[in-house]
Amino acid sequence: PSIETEALQRNILDTFRMIVNLSQNLPEEILTAAVNIKEPAVLSDFISSNIEMKLPDQQKILQEVDVKSRLKTLSAIMGNEVKMLELGSKIQSEVSSKFDRSQRRYFLREQLKAIKKELGEEEDLPVEVTEFAEKIKKAKMPKEARNVAHNELDKLKRINPASAEYSVAITYLDWLANLPWQVSTKDRVDIMRAKIILDEDHYDLADIKERILEFLAIQKLKKSIKGPILCFVGPPGVGKTSLGQSIARALGRKFVRLSLGGIRDEAEIRGHRRTYVGALPGRILQKIKQVNTNNPVFMLDEVDKIGVDFRGDPSSALLEVLDPEQNATFSDHYIEVS
Repeated sequence: PSIETEALQRNILDTFRMIVNLSQNLPEEILTAAVNIKEPAVLSDFISSNIEMKLPDQQKILQEVDVKSRLKTLSAIMGNEVKMLELGSKIQSEVSSKFDRSQRRYFLREQLKAIKKELGEEEDLPVEVTEFAEKIKKAKMPKEARNVAHNELDKLKRINPASAEYSVAITYLDWLANLPWQVSTKDRVDIMRAKIILDEDHYDLADIKERILEFLAIQKLKKSIKGPILCFVGPPGVGKTSLGQSIARALGRKFVRLSLGGIRDEAEIRGHRRTYVGALPGRILQKIKQVNTNNPVFMLDEVDKIGVDFRGDPSSALLEVLDPEQNATFSDHYIEVS
């Protein structure tokens, strides 16, 4: 072979050596076999068959009859392959160094905890843990909810802040601590005042107003009614929603409206299980947290427009919400506390 061919051959061998060193899929024996090949044409075919190459590039090398041109084409393709492998190696080293750094921090943190324990010093808790401990104390939760919150807080202390579980636990505790467990508005059941408010807000509707006043009178006599529910039926625009607002104003309670039109997923009512990514409580609990009181006048609007699909039947889930025997102990799938 000519001097140029020999130089190309050496250059190709050097590049192939770099590819073998950078690649994890090529054994050292292939490099030894390539070094022992003396024929330039055989060498180009051998290397072409052992490195990653696109189909058009393979076709290009096969079509080159002249050995020198074939070696030049192969050299250019191998140069690009080296760049790709170097870039991949750089990315891999960056990722592994980040992982090693976080792992090192974790071990150092664990060692620091062990040292503090041996010295009898108090462990420095994350800011979130101390904040939630204060919030749980102030929330005045029932015993069951308080036990769940303390268990979750103990888990949070043991979880590494860098892990995905940490943010899930934070979100759950935030919901538990910020629900209005003992926050309620004081009822102002005054029948005459209620009549004035209903007359101010609505013209006529005498039968409906009389039924509402009867309902308020029974509540005043009995002091507490288990899960009181009124059902308003009528075409759009006759004042069903505004009647709910008037009742809330008459009682001195906050008003919440939840439109159920088009809801097809049962989880919209009962909430998602915490095992799902991005899980949240149902709309009922979201609205209660929004008004920050546990006894608002809650209007479930457009009940007749609830849909059904493969995700469940929301109307069946509403049975638990609307049944006076059950709704006092309604449990959301996300919170899992009555």
